[in-house]
Amino acid sequence: MGKKRIVKKSGNVVDKGVRARLLAKLPKKKLAKGILNIEASFNNTKVLLADENGNTVMWATAGSLGFSGAKKSTPFAAAKVAELIGDKASQIGVKEVDVVVRGIGAGRESAIRAFVAKGIAVNTIRDETPIAHNGPRRRRPRRN
Repeated sequence: MGKKRIVKKSGNVVDKGVRARLLAKLPKKKLAKGILNIEASFNNTKVLLADENGNTVMWATAGSLGFSGAKKSTPFAAAKVAELIGDKASQIGVKEVDVVVRGIGAGRESAIRAFVAKGIAVNTIRDETPIAHNGPRRRRPRRN
């Protein structure tokens, strides 16, 4: 039969040490307005804050927060990632953002809601999900 393994589950809560370490790394540049890019795929959620020229200021993913496997693509993980970026953004002085959403994952809306909850104004929300217009070549017809 083998030994019984005891697996400790720590709910769906982000580790406090990981969160503190990620909040400690802040850019020295002050920023008033930015662009928030959210990429919600079926496997992960990435949130990136850029300045108005498109240069990356900070980013985080669900995987970098400690979520693993199927939990990375959940709305809860997306909300936690957006909360972290919202905290960092408010610390460097961001007052308003334009949001660009890519992908069709589960964390699209929850990431925006969590970011807005941090008190940063959202001017526009733009969906730039890539859409295939033609796709690959079809299979050859089967011979009898």
